[in-house]
Amino acid sequence: MFAYKPTLVGKLVTLRPVGPEHAEGLQELVTDPEVRRLTGSHGQIDAEASRRWYATRAEQEDRLDLAIMARDEYVGEVVLNELDAANLSCNLRIALIGARAFGRGYGTEAISLVLEHAFGTTPLHRISLDVFSFNDRAKHVYKKAGFVEEGVLRDALLWDGEWHDSVLMSVLRTEWQSRSETLP
Repeated sequence: MFAYKPTLVGKLVTLRPVGPEHAEGLQELVTDPEVRRLTGSHGQIDAEASRRWYATRAEQEDRLDLAIMARDEYVGEVVLNELDAANLSCNLRIALIGARAFGRGYGTEAISLVLEHAFGTTPLHRISLDVFSFNDRAKHVYKKAGFVEEGVLRDALLWDGEWHDSVLMSVLRTEWQSRSETLP
Protein backbone atom coordinates (compact mmCIF):
# COMPACT_ATOMS: atom_id res chain seq x y z
CA MET A 1 0.00 0.00 0.00
CA PHE A 2 2.96 2.31 0.61
CA ALA A 3 5.17 1.30 -2.32
CA TYR A 4 5.10 4.91 -3.52
CA LYS A 5 7.22 7.15 -1.26
CA PRO A 6 6.08 10.74 -1.90
CA THR A 7 7.60 14.09 -1.06
CA LEU A 8 4.89 16.22 0.56
CA VAL A 9 5.32 19.99 0.66
CA GLY A 10 3.68 22.35 3.15
CA LYS A 11 4.27 25.96 4.18
CA LEU A 12 6.50 25.11 7.15
CA VAL A 13 7.84 21.65 6.38
CA THR A 14 8.64 19.31 3.54
CA LEU A 15 8.25 15.59 4.17
CA ARG A 16 10.81 13.50 2.29
CA PRO A 17 11.27 9.73 2.17
CA VAL A 18 13.90 8.88 4.76
CA GLY A 19 17.29 7.67 3.65
CA PRO A 20 20.77 7.22 5.09
CA GLU A 21 21.34 10.96 4.60
CA HIS A 22 18.91 11.53 7.50
CA ALA A 23 20.61 9.10 9.90
CA GLU A 24 22.50 11.80 11.79
CA GLY A 25 19.20 13.55 12.52
CA LEU A 26 17.61 10.26 13.60
CA GLN A 27 20.54 9.67 15.97
CA GLU A 28 20.03 13.11 17.51
CA LEU A 29 16.29 12.41 17.78
CA VAL A 30 16.60 9.03 19.54
CA THR A 31 19.21 10.24 22.01
CA ASP A 32 17.40 13.41 23.11
CA PRO A 33 16.27 12.83 26.74
CA GLU A 34 12.97 14.72 26.34
CA VAL A 35 12.09 12.91 23.11
CA ARG A 36 12.88 9.57 24.79
CA ARG A 37 10.53 10.44 27.67
CA LEU A 38 7.71 11.65 25.40
CA THR A 39 7.93 8.50 23.26
CA GLY A 40 8.57 6.13 26.17
CA SER A 41 11.75 4.87 24.50
CA HIS A 42 13.82 2.83 26.93
CA GLY A 43 16.20 1.29 24.37
CA GLN A 44 19.31 2.68 22.75
CA ILE A 45 20.24 2.80 19.07
CA ASP A 46 23.73 3.59 17.82
CA ALA A 47 24.70 5.68 14.80
CA GLU A 48 25.38 2.70 12.53
CA ALA A 49 22.01 1.13 13.39
CA SER A 50 20.31 4.48 12.62
CA ARG A 51 22.00 4.57 9.22
CA ARG A 52 21.06 0.96 8.42
CA TRP A 53 17.45 1.53 9.54
CA TYR A 54 16.92 4.59 7.36
CA ALA A 55 18.74 2.93 4.43
CA THR A 56 16.12 0.16 4.33
CA ARG A 57 12.87 2.12 4.73
CA ALA A 58 12.37 2.78 1.01
CA GLU A 59 12.07 -0.99 0.42
CA GLN A 60 9.20 -1.40 2.88
CA GLU A 61 5.81 -1.43 1.15
CA ASP A 62 3.86 -1.86 4.41
CA ARG A 63 4.99 1.47 5.90
CA LEU A 64 5.78 5.05 4.99
CA ASP A 65 8.70 6.73 6.78
CA LEU A 66 9.12 10.44 6.07
CA ALA A 67 11.75 12.87 7.33
CA ILE A 68 10.31 16.19 8.49
CA MET A 69 12.47 18.93 6.99
CA ALA A 70 12.25 22.61 7.92
CA ARG A 71 14.35 24.81 5.63
CA ASP A 72 16.33 21.71 4.57
CA GLU A 73 17.10 20.81 8.19
CA TYR A 74 15.95 17.47 9.63
CA VAL A 75 13.60 18.19 12.55
CA GLY A 76 11.93 14.80 12.99
CA GLU A 77 10.05 11.98 11.38
CA VAL A 78 6.45 11.00 10.74
CA VAL A 79 5.62 7.37 10.04
CA LEU A 80 2.62 5.33 8.93
CA ASN A 81 3.29 1.77 10.12
CA GLU A 82 1.61 -1.34 11.52
CA LEU A 83 -0.42 -1.66 8.33
CA ASP A 84 -3.46 -3.93 8.56
CA ALA A 85 -4.33 -4.13 4.87
CA ALA A 86 -7.33 -6.42 5.43
CA ASN A 87 -8.95 -3.82 7.68
CA LEU A 88 -7.61 -0.75 5.84
CA SER A 89 -5.94 0.65 8.95
CA CYS A 90 -2.51 1.63 10.17
CA ASN A 91 -0.73 3.44 12.97
CA LEU A 92 0.77 6.93 12.91
CA ARG A 93 3.76 7.98 14.92
CA ILE A 94 5.66 11.23 14.94
CA ALA A 95 8.70 12.51 16.79
CA LEU A 96 10.28 15.94 16.62
CA ILE A 97 13.95 16.41 17.35
CA GLY A 98 13.48 18.34 20.59
CA ALA A 99 13.23 21.86 21.90
CA ARG A 100 14.39 23.50 18.67
CA ALA A 101 11.45 21.89 16.81
CA PHE A 102 8.73 21.98 19.48
CA GLY A 103 6.01 24.62 19.36
CA ARG A 104 6.70 25.81 15.80
CA GLY A 105 3.80 24.09 14.02
CA TYR A 106 6.02 21.49 12.35
CA GLY A 107 4.22 18.52 13.88
CA THR A 108 0.77 19.92 13.15
CA GLU A 109 1.60 20.48 9.51
CA ALA A 110 3.40 17.13 9.13
CA ILE A 111 0.37 15.26 10.48
CA SER A 112 -1.98 17.21 8.22
CA LEU A 113 0.16 16.44 5.15
CA VAL A 114 0.35 12.73 6.00
CA LEU A 115 -3.40 12.43 6.64
CA GLU A 116 -4.13 14.23 3.37
CA HIS A 117 -1.82 11.84 1.53
CA ALA A 118 -3.12 8.70 3.27
CA PHE A 119 -6.81 9.43 2.89
CA GLY A 120 -6.40 11.06 -0.52
CA THR A 121 -4.30 8.42 -2.28
CA THR A 122 -4.87 5.10 -0.47
CA PRO A 123 -7.97 3.15 0.54
CA LEU A 124 -7.13 3.50 4.25
CA HIS A 125 -10.19 3.90 6.48
CA ARG A 126 -8.63 4.27 9.94
CA ILE A 127 -5.39 5.73 11.30
CA SER A 128 -4.67 5.28 14.98
CA LEU A 129 -2.01 6.28 17.47
CA ASP A 130 -1.30 6.25 21.16
CA VAL A 131 0.10 9.05 23.28
CA PHE A 132 1.17 9.08 26.91
CA SER A 133 -1.19 10.87 29.26
CA PHE A 134 1.43 13.42 30.34
CA ASN A 135 2.03 14.62 26.76
CA ASP A 136 -0.58 17.39 26.66
CA ARG A 137 1.06 19.21 23.74
CA ALA A 138 0.82 16.12 21.50
CA LYS A 139 -2.76 15.34 22.56
CA HIS A 140 -3.74 18.91 21.63
CA VAL A 141 -2.12 18.58 18.19
CA TYR A 142 -3.77 15.21 17.53
CA LYS A 143 -7.23 16.51 18.47
CA LYS A 144 -6.67 19.55 16.26
CA ALA A 145 -5.87 17.15 13.38
CA GLY A 146 -9.15 15.29 13.94
CA PHE A 147 -8.08 12.37 16.13
CA VAL A 148 -10.64 11.21 18.69
CA GLU A 149 -9.86 9.58 22.04
CA GLU A 150 -10.99 5.95 22.10
CA GLY A 151 -9.70 4.61 25.37
CA VAL A 152 -6.87 4.30 27.82
CA LEU A 153 -4.28 1.64 28.47
CA ARG A 154 -3.76 2.03 32.18
CA ASP A 155 -0.21 2.07 33.56
CA ALA A 156 1.26 1.27 30.14
CA LEU A 157 4.59 3.05 30.74
CA LEU A 158 6.94 2.89 33.69
CA TRP A 159 9.21 5.94 33.52
CA ASP A 160 11.53 7.03 36.31
CA GLY A 161 9.64 4.88 38.80
CA GLU A 162 6.19 6.26 37.92
CA TRP A 163 3.37 4.64 35.94
CA HIS A 164 1.69 6.51 33.10
CA ASP A 165 -1.39 5.75 31.01
CA SER A 166 -1.39 5.57 27.22
CA VAL A 167 -4.32 7.27 25.46
CA LEU A 168 -5.56 5.57 22.29
CA MET A 169 -6.79 7.86 19.51
CA SER A 170 -7.89 7.47 15.89
CA VAL A 171 -9.27 9.32 12.91
CA LEU A 172 -11.54 7.72 10.32
CA ARG A 173 -11.61 8.55 6.62
CA THR A 174 -15.22 9.79 6.90
CA GLU A 175 -14.34 12.10 9.80
CA TRP A 176 -11.31 13.46 7.96
CA GLN A 177 -13.35 14.03 4.79
CA SER A 178 -16.05 15.88 6.76
CA ARG A 179 -13.44 18.12 8.39
CA SER A 180 -11.65 18.75 5.09
CA GLU A 181 -14.87 19.83 3.39
CA THR A 182 -15.61 22.44 6.06
CA LEU A 183 -12.09 23.95 6.22
CA PRO A 184 -11.45 27.15 4.24
